[in-house]
Amino acid sequence: MRQVGSRHDPAPSRWSYRYQRLMLTPLFRKVLRVGLPVAVIVGTTTVYFSDEARREQLMLTYAEIRHQIETRPEFMVNLLAVEGASSGVEAEIREIFPIEFPISSFDLALDDVRRLIKDLPAVADVSVRIRQGGMLVAKVTEREPAALWRSRDGLAIVDLEGVRIAELGSRSTRPDLPVVAGKGANVAVPEALNILAAAAPLEGRVRGLVRMGERRWDLVLDRDQRILLPERNPVRAVERVIVLGDVQDMLERDLVAVDMRLAARPTIRMNQRAVEEWWRVRNISAGSPAGGDD
Repeated sequence: MRQVGSRHDPAPSRWSYRYQRLMLTPLFRKVLRVGLPVAVIVGTTTVYFSDEARREQLMLTYAEIRHQIETRPEFMVNLLAVEGASSGVEAEIREIFPIEFPISSFDLALDDVRRLIKDLPAVADVSVRIRQGGMLVAKVTEREPAALWRSRDGLAIVDLEGVRIAELGSRSTRPDLPVVAGKGANVAVPEALNILAAAAPLEGRVRGLVRMGERRWDLVLDRDQRILLPERNPVRAVERVIVLGDVQDMLERDLVAVDMRLAARPTIRMNQRAVEEWWRVRNISAGSPAGGDD
């Protein structure tokens, strides 16, 4: 009689069944595919870098590779070029420039270089960039001299904003620039230039402007004469004085000042010799002997 063999049970085992059910779970599949490799990598890395000697060796290797890259010829800056600056300003820039060439472009802080140059009094603005060929280019816009400002600190060139550009030892160094004096004169340079433009018909008689009380101007002429201008509309006051001078030769007389601070009542202040002469004529007209007592 032939013995019949045992038949294979097609049903999965208990563990196989549980595994298949887990594989149907999205979270389990993600942990198995992503989480497990990450955990192995992190664990291996942690064990490897737990050794201090290995960490130091890795840092040295990284620093060496970085140094080799940064010091390649195409990344080196070899010289400084200054564009748009006068010879004096360029010399100042090179004098204060703190960087020695050659230097890697990775070690250059362009914003710091720009701020350093822009802090110079004569520099209004500057742009800094690295040009191909290893050249650091500083393109400078200088402040435009507008006037000479005489203060307690001496004589200085200022721009329209009143910023000191440079110190001067003598007025004769810049005879082309007008002179303003007094506290606060530098912050009112545009108004001063308008006044001087209105006083152009006085030709070479104008010596400068003096700021009075940080509110108004005195126009200083030769022969120790002054025109005291009002706080408001000083240009119009100058124009009125010029008209009076043309009609009545007022500025050719022996006067010390023309006070235009009250527009409705201009006042003339005569010098001492003219006052004495006036009193002499008055006494003669009154019948008194010349030089007699009043």
